[in-house]
Amino acid sequence: MDSYDGVEKLRPSEVADPVAGPGQAVLRVRFAALNPADAFLARAMYPAKPALPHILGRDAVGDVVALGPGVAQVRVGETMGILRCDVGVSVWGTLAEKVVVPVDCLAPIPAGWQVEEMAGAPLVCLTAWQALTQWSEPAAPPAAGQVLLVTGASGGVGVASVLLGKSMGLTVAGLSRSAGKGAKLRELGADFVFDPQDADWRKKLAAAIAPRKVDLVVDSVGGALFNQVVAVLGYGGRISVVGRSGGAVPEFNTGTLFFRRNRIGGVAVGDYTAASAQAAWQRIVSQLDSTGKRPVTDGVFAFADVIKAFGRLAEGPMGKVLVKVAG
Repeated sequence: MDSYDGVEKLRPSEVADPVAGPGQAVLRVRFAALNPADAFLARAMYPAKPALPHILGRDAVGDVVALGPGVAQVRVGETMGILRCDVGVSVWGTLAEKVVVPVDCLAPIPAGWQVEEMAGAPLVCLTAWQALTQWSEPAAPPAAGQVLLVTGASGGVGVASVLLGKSMGLTVAGLSRSAGKGAKLRELGADFVFDPQDADWRKKLAAAIAPRKVDLVVDSVGGALFNQVVAVLGYGGRISVVGRSGGAVPEFNTGTLFFRRNRIGGVAVGDYTAASAQAAWQRIVSQLDSTGKRPVTDGVFAFADVIKAFGRLAEGPMGKVLVKVAG
């Protein structure tokens, strides 16, 4: 990435092999996963402004090929995934044949998982986990039986929120404009799916969950939909804001929050330390194992087709878009 003119300007290039420093490992990348944050960063729409040239990519699975001084936690030859860290943000990322990663941000592929599932799961699952658990101290899942509404439910964080929400015993409703994606969300466990373009979606949701109201929303859309989402909240209802793919919220009336004591809170995976990300990841894997559900992959692109892969991401995929870097 030579400029902040967008992922359309990415180019292939040869660079020197990375060298692991103390506490680091070099991975030979098998699969990297794309995230909307990558595209935002490439247009200077993200807090991080790394020096150029830069290599994007925050998620990946790869084989450990070298270790820095004093590293004993992992061994050469092990296959590992990357949890949340600065890779792809302030330092070079995973859209490369090799990448340097702090070893305390590495995690093995969970038993029974495919390599591709691990490649795309950590960032969206950690984001969804924070969105679901941030409303108590210490962070804890919502009480079973509560109602969760997920906007943009077919996206990466949306799918992760549906899977984790069901594993917590929540009644899960999703919003998706695609009937086909809605059917897939039901297969993944969503109790109800509604089309946000349907003028009656709020009435249909209210009838489906009556006499209950929505307790928690994971919102990645924002825009004009946000005011409608606020309107379906019950007393004490909360909204975890993950993204804003629908743009700015128009004419938001804060008075709508008053008498039901509703709360709105932002989600930031950058708040995870290496230790807290590892602890959350173990909880996530356990929750998903309890239901037998796995992360969803939308498609796999060749390394030479990274720009096409970002094009697919922009279309609104069902699950994660992966790039196969090495065989």
